[in-house]
Amino acid sequence: MKARVIVTLKNGVLDPQGKAIEGALGGLGFGDVGSVRQGKVFDVELTGSDKAAAQAELEQMCEKLLANTVIENYAIEIA
Repeated sequence: MKARVIVTLKNGVLDPQGKAIEGALGGLGFGDVGSVRQGKVFDVELTGSDKAAAQAELEQMCEKLLANTVIENYAIEIA
């Protein structure tokens, strides 16, 4: 079973890397970019077949390692 975990900064948390990307895009002539927020994507392959168990396990992975839940949100997509 394949899953994707998307980790993004919570609203209100400063994102200097996103600001740098925003400035670079403007410098490259992409003037229509209003703002950029950067994040992380993890593609995880699980050996089990139970979606509910996979969801619970992925949430534990996020809480313990993949996301800093103080400043980041995460979303889990199971294929």
